[in-house]
Amino acid sequence: MSDGQTEAQELDALRQQIDSLDQQIQQLINQRAKCAQDVAEVKQRYAEPGQHVTFYRPEREAQVLRKVMARNTGPLADESMARLFREIMSQCLALEEPLQVAYLGPEGTFTQQAAVKHFGHAVQCRGEVSIADVFREVESGAANYGVVPVENSTEGVVTHTHDSFFDSSLKICGEVTLRIHHHLLIKQPGQTIRRIYSHAQSLGQCRLWLDQHFPGVERVAVSSNAEAARLASQTADSAAIASEAAAELYELVVQSANIEDRPDNTTRFLIIGREETEPAGDDKTSILVANRNQPGALYQVLEPFHNAGISLTRIETRPARNGTWNYVFFIDFEGHIKDQQIAPVMEALRNVALDFKWLGSYPRAVL
Repeated sequence: MSDGQTEAQELDALRQQIDSLDQQIQQLINQRAKCAQDVAEVKQRYAEPGQHVTFYRPEREAQVLRKVMARNTGPLADESMARLFREIMSQCLALEEPLQVAYLGPEGTFTQQAAVKHFGHAVQCRGEVSIADVFREVESGAANYGVVPVENSTEGVVTHTHDSFFDSSLKICGEVTLRIHHHLLIKQPGQTIRRIYSHAQSLGQCRLWLDQHFPGVERVAVSSNAEAARLASQTADSAAIASEAAAELYELVVQSANIEDRPDNTTRFLIIGREETEPAGDDKTSILVANRNQPGALYQVLEPFHNAGISLTRIETRPARNGTWNYVFFIDFEGHIKDQQIAPVMEALRNVALDFKWLGSYPRAVL
C-alpha cells in the first residue's frame, strides 16, 4: 500500500498508463510505416525507366539495429529490443516490397529459423530441396534472397555451400548466427527406439550424448532435421533429432531436450542475393583465392593481410576444379571491399593468385 492507495488502485493506475503508452506506440509504428511507403514512392519516382528499384538495404537495416542496441537503456535486453525493431522493419518493408526468400528446407529446419531471424516474419519463405536449388532460385529471380548454412562451431564447414560459389554470380549480402539446440523427438512417451533419424551434421553434434544414451541404436542420416521428424512421425520404433519447431510441425514429443554435446553449439548462415551491399560501418568480406600447390602458396595469400593489419575471421581450403592437388582458399576478413585499406590487399592477391573472386561484403551479424 502506498499513500493510502489500495493494491487495486495502484494496479489500475499502472494499467491505464500501459494503455496510454500502447496507444502512442501504435501511432508511432503506423507513422513509421507511412514513412516506409513514402520512401518507396520517392525511389520509384526517381528511378530510370525500366530500372529495378531496390527497397531492401541490408546495410541500412544493420545500422538501424545497431543504433537501437546502442541507445537501449533497459530493462529489456539489447537483443530483445533489436528483435522487436526487426519485426517492425519487416512489416514496414512488406508495404514497400514483399520479399521472397528461399531457404534450405523443408519447413521446420534451422535454416528457416535463420531466415525468419534475419528478415522477420513478414517475408514469404519457401523451402528448397538442396543448397544448389536455393542458389538457382535466387539466380533466376524467382526469389529475392536465399539463406544457406555455411559452418557450424562443432562440425565445421558446409562444403556444398562453398562449392556453390565456384560457378555462381551471386553475392553474399548478410550473415546470421543461430544457437542450435537439438532435441530427441518421439511419437509418444515410453515408446521403443530402434533407429534415430537426423541430418549428418546433427548426428555429429550429438555424438557423445548418443553414445552414452543409445549406444546400440541405428543412426540414419537424412537430408534435413525436418525430414527426420517427418520420418519419425510415420515410422514405428523411430525417433528424430530436430528442433522444437519440427516437433510442433509433425506432432512429436520432446523426450530429451538440448542433447547437443556443446552448449555453445552455433551455426552460421549466409544471405545470398544478386546485388552488392554498401558499407554499413562494421562489415566482413568473403573472397575465393586459387593458388598452385607450391612452397609458400598459403604465405603469399596471407602476407598482404598481415602487412595491412587486417584481421581474418575464417580461412578454409577446398580442392580446386582445374587440376589435381590445386587448392582454393575461402577467406573471410574484417572490412568492406570499398574500404580504403582493403583495395591494396585485393590488388596484391590478384597479382599472386591463379584465380580471385570477390564473394561479397556485408554487415557483420547484429543479432
